[in-house]
Amino acid sequence: MILPRRPPPEALHGLDPVVVLVGPGDVRLRLRERVEDERVQVVAIEPGVERLHDAVVLRRLHLDVLDDEAQRPRVLPEPVAPVRRPVVRAEARARGVISLSAGNHAQALAWGAASLGIQATIVMPRTAQQSKIDATRGYGGEVVLTEGDLLETCLTLQRERDLTLIHPFDDPRVIAGQGTVGMELVDDVPNVDVVVVACGGGGLISGVAAAVKQRRSSARVIGVEPEGASAMSQSVARGTPVRLERIDTIADGLAAPFAGRLNLAHVQAFVDHILLVSDREIVEALGTLIERCKIVPEPAGAAALAPLLTGALTIEPGANVAVIICGGNIDRQRLKALL
Repeated sequence: MILPRRPPPEALHGLDPVVVLVGPGDVRLRLRERVEDERVQVVAIEPGVERLHDAVVLRRLHLDVLDDEAQRPRVLPEPVAPVRRPVVRAEARARGVISLSAGNHAQALAWGAASLGIQATIVMPRTAQQSKIDATRGYGGEVVLTEGDLLETCLTLQRERDLTLIHPFDDPRVIAGQGTVGMELVDDVPNVDVVVVACGGGGLISGVAAAVKQRRSSARVIGVEPEGASAMSQSVARGTPVRLERIDTIADGLAAPFAGRLNLAHVQAFVDHILLVSDREIVEALGTLIERCKIVPEPAGAAALAPLLTGALTIEPGANVAVIICGGNIDRQRLKALL
């Protein structure tokens, strides 16, 4: 699918103060130089990079990986979910923030809010992976499980408790935080030619694409969606955000029931193609990452690699391709069932 080119949306400018989780120190310094507002808090993390082969760079986020030197597990916090630093009255801050998520944004928000002493409430589907529910609670978040519509449940609780909504993807602050991944990627691979990003509601791809295109305009940005959760592809085709009637994919981290308005604008402005992949292709990509890269991402994290393995994404000889491996680790029982 070839997407139309449009001017960058106004959503990229005039953002409110945020907490942004970023990577290496030089990125942190550059980000600080660009932000004059002293209320912005920048938190450093260290994401990792793996190479599948000389031309493909895999950026891994929020994965438990093995420290080769110490031979012990270590956790890489997800650097893509900024939390608004409250600039409201004390009683509103005390009431906390609320969001909705299948699990990845939930964990990032719970961690970020707790670091600021703010209570986070996250509405999650009752079918969410237990490991993600447990991790969100472990980071200090209150999890509300529902069998109903996530957004409606979230908005009802927001009104009842007078909480501040942090949308998981349709929020310029979240998009800005996601953009730090693109900044780091171009720093690591300044001659990158193609960047491949999985797409659910559109938060990650919005920020990454905006950052990459504005720092290396010649690079192609490719989105990848599951066939059974193609909200963004359908939204691009119709020119307006689409809500899915049915979702059927093993990649729960990409199973957003709708595309965000701001996210659609970013995709229209900065993304070159969106490719669809089947669950079978995602499982094949997962197996490759485990065997070749020794990382065990959830299906959502493996999805972006799938079109490279199937040949659906055509790459010029000698091109430098960066694939973002997002989400968290898959739990053992689910891995056993899939493989």
